[in-house]
Amino acid sequence: MTSTKPIDFLDHDTLQRLRKADQLYTALRCQPISVPCVVQNSSESLSNLDCDIVISGGTLGILLASALQYQGWRTVIIERGILRGREQEWNISRQELSVFLELNLLTEAELNQAIATEYNPARVSFFQGYELWVKDVLNIGVDPVFLLDTLKHKFLEQGGILLEQTSFNSAIVHPDGIVVKAGNHTLKTRLLIDGMGHFSPIAKQARKGQKPEGICLVVGSCAQGYDKNETGDLIASITPILNQCQYFWEAFPARDGRTTYLFTYLDPHPDRFSLEFFMAEYLKWLPDYQNVELERLKFERFLFGFFPSYRQSPLKTPWSRILAVGDSSGSQSPVSFGGFGAMVRHLKRLTLGISEALKADVLDSQGLSLLQPYQPNISVNWLFQKTMSVEVNQKADPNQINRLMSGVFQVMDQLGDEVLKPFLQDVIQFPALAKSLILVNPKLVLPLLPQVGVYPLLDWSFHYLNLALYTGLFPLGKLAEPLAEKFPPVPQYYYHRWLDAWKYGSGKDYK
Repeated sequence: MTSTKPIDFLDHDTLQRLRKADQLYTALRCQPISVPCVVQNSSESLSNLDCDIVISGGTLGILLASALQYQGWRTVIIERGILRGREQEWNISRQELSVFLELNLLTEAELNQAIATEYNPARVSFFQGYELWVKDVLNIGVDPVFLLDTLKHKFLEQGGILLEQTSFNSAIVHPDGIVVKAGNHTLKTRLLIDGMGHFSPIAKQARKGQKPEGICLVVGSCAQGYDKNETGDLIASITPILNQCQYFWEAFPARDGRTTYLFTYLDPHPDRFSLEFFMAEYLKWLPDYQNVELERLKFERFLFGFFPSYRQSPLKTPWSRILAVGDSSGSQSPVSFGGFGAMVRHLKRLTLGISEALKADVLDSQGLSLLQPYQPNISVNWLFQKTMSVEVNQKADPNQINRLMSGVFQVMDQLGDEVLKPFLQDVIQFPALAKSLILVNPKLVLPLLPQVGVYPLLDWSFHYLNLALYTGLFPLGKLAEPLAEKFPPVPQYYYHRWLDAWKYGSGKDYK
């Protein structure tokens, strides 16, 4: 290490963007959340609707918009900027990409072209603990620029309408439609889909100023100059608990270098450190993590962000004709970053469900809420996130999280890929979880019980039992499929949504 401060490796523009993000992060922790009033109700009827669907938020909304337009629905996308993918690849597993072929969004050749990088194997490793290697898990890097540009072109070619540099302003819900005001445009549609992300004004209004219970803080970079760049890390730690947090690392080859992330789980306490401090910690520990001097690296770009998570998720909006998807709905697991992977996982389910809702005209708040159902396999993750975090004023054994993680992954590794691989892709399944819990050393778990608390443990037990229940209900529900296909459209819609809830809520969607 030289006398140069780690933060000095950031250029002026990156540092300014980091500090701007830090202001938002500080406001989330230290100030009451303002509640916008962007959605209102009206009892007046509409006529002459402009389209079937308006999607606000195009970066990931284009995935759903393309699928719905292909299904024959007149779809409009509102995007506050230019709809374009970022330079940094999105990581995913190959089998998850098959949905683009199933929904006829991409050809086989286009899907192959969208894959920018592929590597094997990936490591899971913990400080002074267990290490394992796994193949074909989150080892594909998708090129967002090519993917979004291809979907955007096809969407427009099929008659979809894209309004770029157009920000969402407000919406008025009527009995037979919804009026959406965006920029200088006024659109009358049957359904508004909120894909504006974690800080969507619609989601803020629906949550009524609620603060998130958890936050995943992430900093990182893509750089050239590493000696070795053939393998990746899915999750790794190289230190004990520092600054009341356990630091976790992720790394993988990228098209123009090697991407490395540092992330941690915490609560939104006002005394938590800043993003700028965390970036300095990332640069401080990166040489030890990757065995490289910072001066040898050529940084292509720096990455940073914070991802809130809410126990009351997925979000069910209180209004008819409005559906939150992706990060707006909070439908991602509290231990994952959400974004592209979460959207792809639910893309087919949402596409078919929304189409069916429009056909059956089930667009009231209760009917639409079934498109974002309670999923016990996501809810059980709350306890796992809590065991990987430390409260601000809590006294903790510096290596307790590493020991626990090491013990859990050693058990899952012994149980084989059918247990390990779904878990690494953030899919919790009851048989795998039950087998793992039985074999984990109680000495690793018992010291954490005072930290976790009685209520979270009881809450987790409720979701764990529901995970078992959903696992049993899904095959039983499938038995009724021949009969259900003869139902009228509305009851058929409800049957399919319950079946989806049992399937995804038990992790049976994992291929």
